[in-house]
Amino acid sequence: MKKILLSLAVCLAALPAAADEGMWLLPLLKQQKYEVMKAMGLELEAEAIYNPAGPSLKDAVVIFGGGCTGEIISPEGLVLTNHHCGYGYVQSHSTLEHDYLTDGFWAPSRDKELPNPGLKVTFINKIDDVTDYVNEALESDTDPGSAKFLSASFLNELARKRAGEEFLKQHPGTEVEIKPFYGGNRYYLFTKKVYPDVRLVGVPPSSIGKFGADTDNWIWPRHTGDFSIFRVYADKDGNPAPYSETNVPLKTEQFFKISLKGVNEYEYVMMMGFPGRTDKYYTSWEVAERRDIDNAVRINIRNLRQQAMLEEMLADPEVRIQYASKYAGSTNAYKNAIGSNWAINKRDFEGVKKAEQEKLKAWTYQVCEPDYRDALLTLEQIVTDRAGLRFRSWMLDEALVRGIEFSKAPVKTEALEAALKSKNKAAIQAQLDTLEAAYRCFADKDYSPRVDKKVAKVLLKEYIRLVPEENLPAALKAVSAEYKGDVDAYVDDLFETSVFGSPENFARFKAKPSAKALQQDKMIAFARSVAAEKEALKKALAGFDDGYAIAHRKYVQGLLMMNGEQNAFPDANLTLRLTYGQAKGY
Repeated sequence: MKKILLSLAVCLAALPAAADEGMWLLPLLKQQKYEVMKAMGLELEAEAIYNPAGPSLKDAVVIFGGGCTGEIISPEGLVLTNHHCGYGYVQSHSTLEHDYLTDGFWAPSRDKELPNPGLKVTFINKIDDVTDYVNEALESDTDPGSAKFLSASFLNELARKRAGEEFLKQHPGTEVEIKPFYGGNRYYLFTKKVYPDVRLVGVPPSSIGKFGADTDNWIWPRHTGDFSIFRVYADKDGNPAPYSETNVPLKTEQFFKISLKGVNEYEYVMMMGFPGRTDKYYTSWEVAERRDIDNAVRINIRNLRQQAMLEEMLADPEVRIQYASKYAGSTNAYKNAIGSNWAINKRDFEGVKKAEQEKLKAWTYQVCEPDYRDALLTLEQIVTDRAGLRFRSWMLDEALVRGIEFSKAPVKTEALEAALKSKNKAAIQAQLDTLEAAYRCFADKDYSPRVDKKVAKVLLKEYIRLVPEENLPAALKAVSAEYKGDVDAYVDDLFETSVFGSPENFARFKAKPSAKALQQDKMIAFARSVAAEKEALKKALAGFDDGYAIAHRKYVQGLLMMNGEQNAFPDANLTLRLTYGQAKGY
């Protein structure tokens, strides 16, 4: 929910609302909540909010980047989004000479707006219920243990088939996607238009945009100018196009006007946006799993990592800029996990879910539907059986994969070794260039070996302390034998001897490459063992996935049957939703 901005009244961003809980699908508003919204004070017709055949408010609410919400606020493509959503792009433009993170940035003219390679803005053209279409296609799946009904590749293949290749060819920038809802009990097709030329227009200084810093994140009310402004560009015909100096601002029929009038108590307010993920249909066992494994590991490991990063950031202005986005991204999810566990305990969500499960069990006896009870038993067994693997997976991901940057060191060196053996100078040079490009993927301008070394020492000690020795990645088992348990000595040796330990090390290797150096490189061995452990855990946990998906789908189906589908909203899955309420004091 952090990534949803108020669309109808941006000025209300810091105000809480007394809301009828929910993330409601726009095509279902008339059947589900429109009358309630009108009773609360909504004056718009339903078609003014969502109209697949004409302009409506949904045309001014966009996906910014990979997972944020943005709003169109001018007829010439201006996009308003959260400060943290634009933060990484601002950081990419920042240097010691032009520190836009600290000082802010405002383009004095359109030709000074800054391009952002890879950044996209996505509009939703229409949303169609395709449940019958998908279920008909699934009838050919004869495997009772298959979770094909949740397969993104299968569903998106169906989406392209439904839309037709000719349609997609004739509409540049158009993409289609089918997403499952209610655990795979419903399906909707989203027709989208994606614009890849998005430029930075303005952002306040971090003292405004991040006022209170990350300690205030996930806490309301917030007293922060939490915004950044970009502009969408298109070709002269208004179609999506890659960055070009000849592109023009996108002309938009729908846009939001920002009100400076303020708000009165009990006035109707609503939000539209793209919430990333919720787990409303968790069982009690999954609530406990989230609290005691997922969140607990994240809180512990990120706290240690952030302390190490922050010490270096405060000591060196260059490091502060290099790690600003990494630190912010880490603390965002860290604080969320803390708040999540606080809420689970305060509201006794585990107990709430147990009561809901008992209610479902009693209902199944009344309607003679034992399949829903069986689904609950299956879910309990799966969550119990996967606990050990899940803990190891979360530890690996948080401590080694996300936490230690050199875990991404290049591991595919076979082609270079073969070229060295052949003594073909052209082949050797080509493979060295490939290896250097892979090295720069993690050791880029925002990488500090000093910081990575410091973080690695802290996280490896905690990882080795908490993960049983027999489950350690192969490279870490050598720490006990070869280094007598001295993690600091192990990490120092990696950075001192590895090809990827420093730019100087890589330059020396490039000047005089050898297959032996690659084969004996301990940083490469570490990265390989982390990748191998990740793949092994992924495979082991995947053994539970299909059984879980089938049981979860049946469980959710039971809840919908018992409570009525019109009274339920599906979990967030980065699709366009609406929620509403009345403004009240805190």
